[in-house]
Amino acid sequence: MLPDDLKTEFEALLPAGQSGVAGPSRRTALQAALGLGLGYAAAAQPLQAQTAIHTTAEGLEAGRVSIDANGFALSAYCASPTGKTHLPVVLVVQEIFGVHEYIADVCRRFARHGYLAIAPELYSRQGDASKYTDMARLMSELVSKVPDAQVLSDLDATLKWAGAHGGNLDKTAITGFCWGGRITWLYASHAPVKAAVAWYGRLVGQPSELTPQHPIDRVASLKAPVLGLYGGADTGIPQDTVERMKTALAAGPEAARASQFVVYPDTPHAFHADYRPSYRKEAAEDGWKRTLEWFKQHGVA
Repeated sequence: MLPDDLKTEFEALLPAGQSGVAGPSRRTALQAALGLGLGYAAAAQPLQAQTAIHTTAEGLEAGRVSIDANGFALSAYCASPTGKTHLPVVLVVQEIFGVHEYIADVCRRFARHGYLAIAPELYSRQGDASKYTDMARLMSELVSKVPDAQVLSDLDATLKWAGAHGGNLDKTAITGFCWGGRITWLYASHAPVKAAVAWYGRLVGQPSELTPQHPIDRVASLKAPVLGLYGGADTGIPQDTVERMKTALAAGPEAARASQFVVYPDTPHAFHADYRPSYRKEAAEDGWKRTLEWFKQHGVA
C-alpha cells in the first residue's frame, strides 16, 4: 500500500477518470510505442497521440555510462558537446518512471546549450523501473522503497564522475521533474550546486524512515536558489503547499530568499512531459526558457 504522500502524487499523474490498472487502451499505446522504438517507460501510459519532442544526438557524445557509487555500478545517461571539456554540469533527476527516452532527450537538450547533462538511474539498487507496466505497482513496489539518503549519495557520486569526465564542478546545477522535483529541492540543501530548478516536486509530507524530511523542512539548509515551476491545477500538489513554502523561504537564509516560484494557471501536473497528455506546450516552453536563464543568472552557464 502506498504512503499517503506518494498516493497523491500517483493520482496526479493519472488522466482524469483513470485507475492505476493497465487497461486495453494503455496496452495498445504501449504496443504502438514499442513498435516505434521510442523507449518510453511502460508505466507512463497513455502516450500522446503525436510523437514527442526528439533531440538528435548529432554533434554530441550521448549514451549510457557507468558510475562508481560507493562500490555500486550506477548506470546513467550522459550527453555533452563532442570534444568539449570544462563544461558546466547539470544533474537531471528522473520522474517516477526512471531514466527513459524523455529524460534522455532532456539531457540532449541541455547538451545543445553547452552543458554536460547527466541523469543517473536512482532506483537501480531497488529494481528496474522499465520492467513495470502498471504505475500503482511501480510506486508501491519500487519508488516507495528508495531512501532519500541513497539518492543524495548517488547524486554526489554522479557529480564527482562528471568532474572527472569533462565537467566543471565550479559550475553545477540540478533540475528534476515530479519525483525528481522534490529531490531537486533536497539536493539544493545538501550539496553546493549553484542553482536548481524543480518542476512540480512535492514540497510537504509526513516524515518516514526513508524520507525523514521534505523540502519545506530543509529551507534553513538551502545552499542554492531554487526556481520552482508548478501547475495551478496540479491535483497532487495543492496551492496552499506552495504558499506555505513561499512563507518558509521568505524567512530562510540567502539562498532561500533568492528562490522563486512560477505557477502556471489552469495547468496540470507533468506539464513538461511532452510524450504524455498532460503536456502543455506554452508552459513547458516558458519553463524551459526560464530554466536556462536561471542557470545563467546564477553563474552556471
